Amino acid sequence: MKLSARNVVPGKVLSVTKGATTAHVRIEIAGGQVVTSAITNEAVEELGLVEGGKAYAVIKASDVMVAVD
Repeated sequence: MKLSARNVVPGKVLSVTKGATTAHVRIEIAGGQVVTSAITNEAVEELGLVEGGKAYAVIKASDVMVAVD
């Protein structure tokens, strides 16, 4: 796999929750942190994503949001 994105983080799929057209995929990465992504149901099928499977979280942000407690 070759990508231009520099933030490629390996992990394990914790869950895949499908909706009408979009699925939420939760990936556990190093340190027990969880990254959640919303992708199409079609992409879930094409990638063969299943709970317990290996996957990469590829992060390519065009903007950064700021939050406070």
